[in-house]
Amino acid sequence: MNVDPAELAKFSELAHHWWDPESEFRPLHQINPLRLDWIAKQAPLAAGQQVLDVGCGGGILAEAMARQGAEVLGIDLATKSLKVAQLHALESGLSNISYREVAVEALAAERPASFDVVTCMEMLEHVPDPASVVKACAELVKPGGWVFFSTLNRNPKSFLFAIVGAEYVLKLLPRGTHEFAKFIKPSELASYCRAAGLDLQGTRGMEYNPLTKRYWLSGDTSVNFMFATRKPA
Repeated sequence: MNVDPAELAKFSELAHHWWDPESEFRPLHQINPLRLDWIAKQAPLAAGQQVLDVGCGGGILAEAMARQGAEVLGIDLATKSLKVAQLHALESGLSNISYREVAVEALAAERPASFDVVTCMEMLEHVPDPASVVKACAELVKPGGWVFFSTLNRNPKSFLFAIVGAEYVLKLLPRGTHEFAKFIKPSELASYCRAAGLDLQGTRGMEYNPLTKRYWLSGDTSVNFMFATRKPA
């Protein structure tokens, strides 16, 4: 299975903090509106749309997309995180969202070409074989559908910002959240997408100002970056 047990254990230990906006997951809460807006501007998330969130964790993005009206399925392999996601969706009264503990490759074999939109955010840098995840996402989306990815670039600047700065200096994330060797260059992700039959439609970077504590999207993909891809109809 394409999973790192140490990564699962890491996020399982923090599972009860997923929905605390002042916890270790504060950055995810802060960037979620930016990600959601960027996705929604390119792919409809309205009622009738089938959406899959790969590596959904506690469900922060999955719930936001469900609130747009789409039918959302969130998948992950971290049991505790999924239980937190399920409980929060229940408490929120959302009937158009569900969760499953299943590998994306297994779901692709079970339900090919089933989703209008597939999202895979902040997940590729945590698995042994990111190309396998990209391929599975491509198999899961319908022809003409959209697949969105976000991850971290691999270069000296991203090491300084995403690990030294975020984990050690500013303490935005727990130490050990990221492993630099697993970061992915945009050229590498683009190669995975091409091999999977996905056409790159657009890219965005995400920046952070530690003084104002504000995030924003830009054209700078040197640290955090997102891809919008589409499967040919």
